[in-house]
Amino acid sequence: MDTNVTTPHVVLLATGGTIVSRNTPESGATLAADGGSDLLASAGLDPELAVRVVDVMRTGSYALSFADMLEICSSIREALADENAVGAVVTHGTDTMEESAYLADLLHNDERPVVFTGAQRPADHPDPDGPGNLKQAVAVAASAGARNQGALIVFNGRIFRAAGVRKIHTSDLQAFGDPDAGPAGRVSPAGEVELGTATRRLAPLPWAGPAASPAPRVDVIACHPGADGSLLAAALEAGSRGVVLQATGNGNANRSFVAVVGQAVAAGVPVIVSTRVQAGPVMAVYGGGGGKDLEAAGAISAGMLKPSQALALLQLLIWLGTPLARIAEVFAERGNLHQTN
Repeated sequence: MDTNVTTPHVVLLATGGTIVSRNTPESGATLAADGGSDLLASAGLDPELAVRVVDVMRTGSYALSFADMLEICSSIREALADENAVGAVVTHGTDTMEESAYLADLLHNDERPVVFTGAQRPADHPDPDGPGNLKQAVAVAASAGARNQGALIVFNGRIFRAAGVRKIHTSDLQAFGDPDAGPAGRVSPAGEVELGTATRRLAPLPWAGPAASPAPRVDVIACHPGADGSLLAAALEAGSRGVVLQATGNGNANRSFVAVVGQAVAAGVPVIVSTRVQAGPVMAVYGGGGGKDLEAAGAISAGMLKPSQALALLQLLIWLGTPLARIAEVFAERGNLHQTN
């Protein structure tokens, strides 16, 4: 870690993921292995652009906890406490990048950009995509056009705002997409950035610091043909402080779910209704256990937030001690992604 950069620079926060992973001959498994300096050396950056490296952790993002994501957010704040930093890049595994980037966006209180990137191919692949993604992410983080845009994801030449982005393919190099809004911009292999004007952003949620105690349990429960409310009831029995329903269609379940949702809400446990559908909002339309009945039972609409990001928002709100009524207000404010990105 270089802490002596006194000129304008980008801070690279390395957290692990495929972008720094290599094959382990003993087990045949691919694991995070390289540090941030190794990754930076592979990117072939313009030597006139200074980059300061901070190794935050070295973990596959599938193994991250809410406390780990808060630690990443804390590292972003520390990096931007340096007035010489023009922006930050977070290298991160792709599996849960959409959660970490959205959490960072919810807490970001600085006009300087935070750019997440990663890779689909490991560092020891014959043709890794990580170095190119990092080069493009650094270019975006250093660009004037990225200011006041909050947290962004840069991947394979496309730029996405954090709210609404999803991993859309397990292995294709174009790993991320936003089925509702599409990309916010593009960046060329040479680092030429095209990014639209910043849209209206809501004020950041309060910063509570990194998790000093176990984070509240929040669960995602899937609705599907033949499912009933037993897994939701089991989550409550296990101590869940909040639940996201991965509902069908525009936010539907069945009568068994509705009954348990009512019990959860009566006990002060927020239930958020999202959908397994790639695009479009949750809408309370149908009876017979559908969205209209879930709403009547006290469930809260996720709007256009899909389960992964609804989970991140709900866990943060519960961590902050937010009352149930205010949780409903926040989801109403932030579920309309076209206004809050």
